[in-house]
Amino acid sequence: MKREDDFKQRRKHLENLSEKELENKFWELAEKIMDPIVELAEKNTTPSIERSVIMRMGFSSIESKAIVEGVMDRGLMGKGAGNVIYKLSKDQDLGIRETGLKLLDGELWDRAIEVFNGGESHES
Repeated sequence: MKREDDFKQRRKHLENLSEKELENKFWELAEKIMDPIVELAEKNTTPSIERSVIMRMGFSSIESKAIVEGVMDRGLMGKGAGNVIYKLSKDQDLGIRETGLKLLDGELWDRAIEVFNGGESHES
């Protein structure tokens, strides 16, 4: 089965556009195509990505694995494990490393949950 050549018909809506207008149309459509992909990237993450982020915050591979597991166990993965450490460090007025180490010691998890659920109490 041979496809009928309908290129001239399909391009009619573009034939009066200048080169610059065609270029703008191209980029507009390219952005539209990418919107769902960008949305997925913004709303989804993986343990591997989160471990990588935490390692770049100064934690070892073993430390980052344990922190990510703690984040997942508490339903905070959608917030981003690095973000959990960062916001908790600001909330507790601690350094990033100190905050992560406290999480590794089992401390501050309740407060992390409160921070991301809008709570105000301060756990030590």
